[in-house]
Amino acid sequence: MKGETILQNEYINKCKEEREKLEKKLSRPVTFHVTTFGCQMNARDSEKLSGILEAAGYVKKEEEDADVVILNTCTVRENANQKVYGRLGYLKTKKEKNPEMKIMLCGCMMQEPSVIEKIMESYRFVDLVFGTFNLYRFAELLYKSQTHKGLLIEIEKEDQTIVEDLPTDRKYKFKSGVNIMFGCNNFCSYCIVPYVRGREKSRTSEDIIDEVKKLAEDGVMEVMLLGQNVNSYGKGLDEDISFAELLRKVCDVPGIERVRFMTSHPKDLSDELIDVMAENEKICRHLHLPLQSGSDEILKRMNRHYTKEDYLKLVEKIRAKVPGIAITTDIIVGFPGETEEDFLETMDVCEKVRFDSAFTFIYSKRTGTPAASYEDQVPEDVIKDRFDRLLALVQRCGRERAEEWTNETLPVLFEDINRQDENLVTGRLSNNSVVHVKGDESLIGKILPVRLTECRGFYYMGEIA
Repeated sequence: MKGETILQNEYINKCKEEREKLEKKLSRPVTFHVTTFGCQMNARDSEKLSGILEAAGYVKKEEEDADVVILNTCTVRENANQKVYGRLGYLKTKKEKNPEMKIMLCGCMMQEPSVIEKIMESYRFVDLVFGTFNLYRFAELLYKSQTHKGLLIEIEKEDQTIVEDLPTDRKYKFKSGVNIMFGCNNFCSYCIVPYVRGREKSRTSEDIIDEVKKLAEDGVMEVMLLGQNVNSYGKGLDEDISFAELLRKVCDVPGIERVRFMTSHPKDLSDELIDVMAENEKICRHLHLPLQSGSDEILKRMNRHYTKEDYLKLVEKIRAKVPGIAITTDIIVGFPGETEEDFLETMDVCEKVRFDSAFTFIYSKRTGTPAASYEDQVPEDVIKDRFDRLLALVQRCGRERAEEWTNETLPVLFEDINRQDENLVTGRLSNNSVVHVKGDESLIGKILPVRLTECRGFYYMGEIA
């Protein structure tokens, strides 16, 4: 969409002119702050928002008392919405002290009609609201907000437009996320994502590879391919291409040393993908494969389209082809109708698979999803007991898996100075495990061999070999 890119760049220049006017009025730089809620795709979207603001001359500020404050929202769980409303209450007091302040809301939460109604009714001090389908028009919307007083709401229904070649402010110079597709067609009964992110839309492989090449030329050595269900990449495109074939193409880009991807749905993970992971060492030895439940009955009610046996066979196949791979997962405890027997099936899968780590969630009724209307909700005290038992199991398995690598020497990509100890530098193994070594910022952005001297549960202390 080159025409759209040109248009948005024109709006960036207009935004720059408006920002300069405000700067003269305030006699200081005009600042911005972006707060991100939710997934890595939201984090990537926030990098785009920041990039556009910086291109228009705004200065990033760590605190929320900036002149432009954006909340990039998530709506996977009801409490995520409550967090946003809580932040708005806090920001209202900030805006009372700075009348020039612009408060902006975007992201998945804004695609819900009930949220828009609540904002119009109770949060009229907000300046701009936009959703997931017109984020690429942010420069245009920013300009409208700069030249408009009062609440401006621009929510679009699903749009097939994909515009990625706009300014981006990457958190790291040496690694980056790359969106390869948007939306989801799976309609799991507990999930709101298909309703707020829309149907699956894949980017062309040419556009993706062009972006990866530009990132590599800019010093990026690790990319993470992002999508709600990357395994179904390519459906609906004019070109005949699978996710496995896309992975091969990305790995062939000179300068790229590591390739990650999220998230995979078990029902779509192909033998071809497993083979590509096995044959190419650039693909990181980490697979996030959400289980959600080990009970066939609950999986059916969740609309997951696989069984416990399907999942176990898949894991067995992956570990046979890719020895040493770290497998992580998501598990929901207390889904409506879950019995003790159902829960024990989940515990059994965890014992058999021995996940390297797991994100465990207490089921949260999500308005707008089929599961929210199920009558057989599980009592809170029962859920808490099951959650505690599951957490103890996955933590034990994770520690045992991690300890197996002690004294091994493995490559680490160093990312940051350690927040707790400035004498330590923090990096990641290919399997996504965290490693701390003594060092300084000269290590950041380098891949170096490290001997893992001590395992401390879910991270390692190491020495550069």
